[in-house]
Amino acid sequence: MTATATDRLAQIVAQGVIDADLNVVVPSSADLFPYLPEYWREQINQTGFKGPGESSYPASAETSARPEAKPDGGPAGSSLALLQQQALDPWGTEIGILTCAYAVEAIHNPDAAVAMASAVNDWLIAEWLDKEPRLRASIVVPSQQPELAAREIDRVGGHPGFVQVYLPVRAEAPYGNRRYLPLLDAAVRNDLVVGIGFGGSPPNPPTPSGWPSYYMEEWAGMASIFQSQLMNLIFEGVFDRFPALRVTLIESGFTWLPSLLWRWNKEWKGLRPQTPWVRRLPSEYVHEHVRLTTQPWDAPPVEAQFLQIIDQLGSDELLLFSTDYPHWQYDTPEEALPPAGLPDALIAKIMRDNARTFYRL
Repeated sequence: MTATATDRLAQIVAQGVIDADLNVVVPSSADLFPYLPEYWREQINQTGFKGPGESSYPASAETSARPEAKPDGGPAGSSLALLQQQALDPWGTEIGILTCAYAVEAIHNPDAAVAMASAVNDWLIAEWLDKEPRLRASIVVPSQQPELAAREIDRVGGHPGFVQVYLPVRAEAPYGNRRYLPLLDAAVRNDLVVGIGFGGSPPNPPTPSGWPSYYMEEWAGMASIFQSQLMNLIFEGVFDRFPALRVTLIESGFTWLPSLLWRWNKEWKGLRPQTPWVRRLPSEYVHEHVRLTTQPWDAPPVEAQFLQIIDQLGSDELLLFSTDYPHWQYDTPEEALPPAGLPDALIAKIMRDNARTFYRL
C-alpha cells in the first residue's frame, strides 16, 4: 500500500468503524453451567453432552479461523481479550455486533434447545456485553421451534445490548414459511434485525441435488441457500406482512445479488398473479429491508468494477462492513477495506453509516 493510501486508511479508521459480524464461540458446555438451571446441569453431566452438533466451521479447515485467534485451551472466537486485541482495537471499532452460531437448531429436545439458547444469551450478556461497551449481540434462538424462539426473543429482546436475532441460513424450511411467523413477529415487536448467517445443522442436505462430497462445495455453495431464503421472504409476502422487518445476510457474499434482482423483477411481472400480495418490484423490498455484510469479500479489486457492482445493486446503502473475525476472511485493515480509490462518502457508508442507520445504533 502506498503512503498516501495508508494515510487515508488511518483517517477513515479514526472516524469510527462499525463491524457487523464478529463471531464468538462458547468454549464448552461447562461454561454455560452458571446460566443453566440445576436440572440441565445434571442432564449434561449424566449424558456427557459436549455441544449441539458439529460447527459449520470445521476446526481443521483453513477458512475456519486464523491460528492467532485461538486462546490457550480454547477455540477461536472464545476470548474477549483476543477479540479486543485483534479485531476491535486495530480498527478503532466504535461498535461490533457479535454472532454466536451455537447450533441449538440441532437439539431435538425442544425444552433442552430453549434452555441452551437462554444460557447462551445470558452468557453473551455476562461475559461479553457487560465487559465491553463497544459490543452488541445477536440473540440465539431455537429456530426449529418458532413459538419458543419468540418467547426467548421477548425474554431478552429488551436488553440494550441485543440488536439482532440470529438464524442459520440452513434451515428445515425457508424462513418465509408460515411456521416462522411468530419468530419474525417477535423480532419486529422488539425492534430487532433478523440476521441470517452462514451454516446451520438441519437434517436436510445443503444443496437441492443432495449431499456434496467435500466441504469446499458446501462452503462455496452456501450463497445459493442465501439466495433461496431471500427469494422466499419476498415472494411469501413477509415484508408486506411485516413492513418494519429488517434482514441482514451475514457471510453470504453480495456480487450474486444484481443478476438475481434483474431476474426476479422480470419474472414477477409475468407471474404476478401467483403472488398478488407482492405489491412491488422484488428489488424495492431488498433496497428497503435487506442488507449484506462485506465478508467474505467476493468483489473485484478494481475500483471501477466495484463501482459497477454498486450501481447494479441499485443502492449504495446495502453493504455493511464486517471483518468476520476470527474466520480466515478476517483481514488486516489494509486488505479488508473496499478499493482505496472509492469516494469518501461511499466508504463512510460501507464502514459505518449504513450499519448505524439500519441497526439504529
